[in-house]
Amino acid sequence: MGTARSDVLDLAGRLAAGGEDYCLVTVVRTADATSAKAGAKAIVSRDGTLTGFVGGGCVTGATRRAALDALAHGAPRLIRVRPKDQVVATVDVDGIELHASSCPSGGTVELFLEPVRRAPRLVVAGASPIAAAIVTIGRALGHHVVAAALAEDHDRLPAADAVLDGFDLAPLALDGRDAVVVATQGKRDREALAAALLSEAGYVGMVGSRRKVATLTAQLADRVPPDRLARLHGPAGLDIGAIEPEEIALSILAELVRERRQGASVSMAQTATG
Repeated sequence: MGTARSDVLDLAGRLAAGGEDYCLVTVVRTADATSAKAGAKAIVSRDGTLTGFVGGGCVTGATRRAALDALAHGAPRLIRVRPKDQVVATVDVDGIELHASSCPSGGTVELFLEPVRRAPRLVVAGASPIAAAIVTIGRALGHHVVAAALAEDHDRLPAADAVLDGFDLAPLALDGRDAVVVATQGKRDREALAAALLSEAGYVGMVGSRRKVATLTAQLADRVPPDRLARLHGPAGLDIGAIEPEEIALSILAELVRERRQGASVSMAQTATG
């Protein structure tokens, strides 16, 4: 394995270990004179940095733009970069996405773009029996599960991928792909709920009765903006008649899946009509 390719794969391993998104680019075919050859690899980080070599500046510009788009949509794609005088459409006759190059060499490069995104994080606040069940089922569904609980309760959540001491979620830098479920059930409820609602998580749910949820949100009205309060799923979970902790956890994860899939469908529809 060449040094350059080894460096790219080493970087991919480090980014994955750190939970960072990136797009792996591989040259799959070339035609005529090109500086990169089949098998060459590069990585495009979320900030647009390209590490590796897949061709000259004429190729890397198109590659970077397409890789960032693939990363944003989370879908792999095959692109073809060819001389601009041969590009008359955005898609070639065989259906491959086309990009124009002004390189004097006149060569054509085909590249496979493979976005690698971190697993969505599921933060479970609390160490109740329901919290423990959410942790277990959440991991089975492929989430990276972080348990946020008081230090004295950490041993109740052995299945979590990581454990956070207390309910300060700011260090996690949550984003729209992430979810927080508050299942404290009487132990620092208000503190945990405030932290969840003030995060950037795409889903925030709370385990508890409607009356309890209404009481807590009213108490937080002076600390949490109205639009954040309005996005709370409370009580969390689909109405499936759940009684046992595992059943309640299942109803919450089902709601989370529904919200995520419906959101993805809306995003795809907006992209298609945009």
